[in-house]
Amino acid sequence: MEAFLKDLPELAKEKLQENRKYFAKLKKRTPKRLDLVMQELHNAEFEKTDCLTCANCCKTTSPIFTEKDIQRISKHLRMKERVFISTYLELDSDDFYVLKTAPCTFLDETDNTCFIYDVRPKACKEYPHTNRRKFIQITNLTLKNTEICPAVYNIIEELKKKLPM
Repeated sequence: MEAFLKDLPELAKEKLQENRKYFAKLKKRTPKRLDLVMQELHNAEFEKTDCLTCANCCKTTSPIFTEKDIQRISKHLRMKERVFISTYLELDSDDFYVLKTAPCTFLDETDNTCFIYDVRPKACKEYPHTNRRKFIQITNLTLKNTEICPAVYNIIEELKKKLPM
């Protein structure tokens, strides 16, 4: 996994143009079964991929924290929301709350577990979004995630085989 993670950004960049063209064609003629195919590919990939062996998403990027996330997590940590925000979060260029630092403050790097797993942000629960309904709407996000998540990279490579355009 370490070697693949090291090579992943370069592999994703090599496939970027190909994947952009693929998604452009997919958007023009979206198969009705795309979400079902994505769900199948997602499930198959995560039967063999254990996120705890990787945690690259937690090590390199920040989720967006919604107001509900902030309320839930700060309550769990027994902190006032404003203290939680000032301690851990900042506004990004799109005015979304994100973590101030990477890796994630709540990641235990000894075993890649999350200190707040039960109350983690919605974006973390849904990551890497490859089993989401209306997948076609998030192809730009998916392209970015191929550089971060080995599972996304693998899923997209399988998608191109399963639904050639």
